[in-house]
Amino acid sequence: MALRTRREPDGAAAREETAGVPERTRRRAKPGTKGIRGRGKRGNGVKRTGLRRFFTWRRILAYFIALCALLVGAFALLYYLIDIPKANALAKAEANVYKYSDGTVLARTGDINRESVPLNRVPKAVQHAFVAAENKTFYDDPGIDPVGVVRGLVNTVTGKGTQGGSTITQQYVKNYYLSQEQTVTRKVKELIISLKVDQRNSKDDILAGYLNTSYFGRVAYGVQAAARAYYDKDVEKLTVAEGAYLAALVQAPSQYDWAVATPAAQRLVTRRWNYVLDNMVGMGWLDAGERRALRFPVPIAPRPAQGLGGQAGYLVDAARNELVAAGVSDQELAAGGWTITLNIDPDKQRALERSMKPALRDADTQGAAASVDPESGRVLALYGGRDYTKHYLSNATRADYQVGPVFMPVVTATAMENKQGRKGGRTEVKDIATALGLPPDTTGLTTPTTVTLGLAGASPLRMAGVYATVDSHGKRVTPTIVKSARRGDETAGPPGAVGDQVITRATADFLTADLVRNDEGPRAARALARPAAGISGTSDDKKAAWYVGYTPDLVTTVAFFGEGAKSRKQIRLKDTGTEFPEKVWSVYMREALRSTPASGFDLKEALPAVAEPDPVFRR
Repeated sequence: MALRTRREPDGAAAREETAGVPERTRRRAKPGTKGIRGRGKRGNGVKRTGLRRFFTWRRILAYFIALCALLVGAFALLYYLIDIPKANALAKAEANVYKYSDGTVLARTGDINRESVPLNRVPKAVQHAFVAAENKTFYDDPGIDPVGVVRGLVNTVTGKGTQGGSTITQQYVKNYYLSQEQTVTRKVKELIISLKVDQRNSKDDILAGYLNTSYFGRVAYGVQAAARAYYDKDVEKLTVAEGAYLAALVQAPSQYDWAVATPAAQRLVTRRWNYVLDNMVGMGWLDAGERRALRFPVPIAPRPAQGLGGQAGYLVDAARNELVAAGVSDQELAAGGWTITLNIDPDKQRALERSMKPALRDADTQGAAASVDPESGRVLALYGGRDYTKHYLSNATRADYQVGPVFMPVVTATAMENKQGRKGGRTEVKDIATALGLPPDTTGLTTPTTVTLGLAGASPLRMAGVYATVDSHGKRVTPTIVKSARRGDETAGPPGAVGDQVITRATADFLTADLVRNDEGPRAARALARPAAGISGTSDDKKAAWYVGYTPDLVTTVAFFGEGAKSRKQIRLKDTGTEFPEKVWSVYMREALRSTPASGFDLKEALPAVAEPDPVFRR
């Protein structure tokens, strides 16, 4: 029996299609078949409504491709717009480090304890330790680690911080160019700038930047400051084990500082230290046998920052002034980053300080001293006052007190040079004084009378230079406190300390022979048990007492000045004699020359009019 069908709007064709087909069968028609609700080849007969119509597999794929294109486009735009910025202020701020002649640290100036060093000063094994600790693929990657970047972004978005996945290049970029804020914006900037930095800079430059900007705890920025803070040595002297500890320390400086770490933290940093060394072996940077022999290098205890109290400030000021005179600007020094090594011998410096202390019981008396090597011009010891923080004006370099009788050899030298027909006409005292090392604008050099009476003002350091020139047979000696100054690959410093012949050797030797035989010379020789020359005196206004004495090996000036403790004005010395300067000189020189063999003055060029010196005064 034929089925009856409803009349459909489509007419006869529709009736024919459904004829003989049960109702349930028509409702379950397969996709693509023609049924009562079918839409031909366009669908499965089920009409999607709401959000479902937007999530077909085809559309999902299209969305994904569009999203990727959008991200690539956005990245390309950001790459174009974001350029490598200027360094942030913190990354550029550094301390100036002042050292004694033996390399021990005298003082640091500046708020940031950082001393940048070129990569060639960092041992290769120490470089490898940091790469093994932080970024084993550093030498091959493009500056970023894609997997690590995704992990870092996820951590940032979920509030877990930015840790996880930062390469050495990224850490350098964060330290040097960006801030430490934990935001997606900063992370994106870090990513793009890292790619650009890797393209524009060599790996060595990036590693050097990373090592010089990383924070190691103990207020130490950079690997050189860290080497000093944890092992009291310069970075080039670090061992593999010590370098591995510093590399491990970067991850958590405050937690991994051995001196303050809890037992648990000590175990953690020891584990990381081992991890660094094992990675070095795995990378072929460390022999396995050598690695097994290494022991954990416990760092030294932290020490308080060294200030400018005592004599340190006077020495630092003298060095700064010398560098400025040599052409280093105040701005360059203020920028920091200098390692300035002085000629100051720490043993002689301590000896001078001990010698001065007993003579300064009177608050209205200021002391000063300068000790110079006449052969090289090196300032080996300097005393500027009781304490730089209490009396900032250095008595060793001030030139406002009269020099008194110790100026007389300059007058004698002038007369002798004229007698020898120096320059064919007449030589003035001022000419000889400036030739010997006093500044042309020295107070009192303009009037012959004031010069002859010793009313000129000169500093103890300058007077030490005058007598060093005499001691060196008339070759100009300029006292020099700076041995070297270095900032990265840049070097600076004063010119040579020993110059041309400024008075004849005959004149210079005559002066020495005269000072050997006067009243002070024999006393000085007896005090030191070696040949010595000396001269003392009190200024005409009784405000200064001086003693200048020397051997063939060392020239030292000692002076005491009257100065009101409260008024800071010049006053007469309460003891106007020369007892204190000479006594201090003798005590200091005995200790300073303790390990120096005794030798006599070589005065064979003295003028014929001068009696031949005794053999004891020959070398």
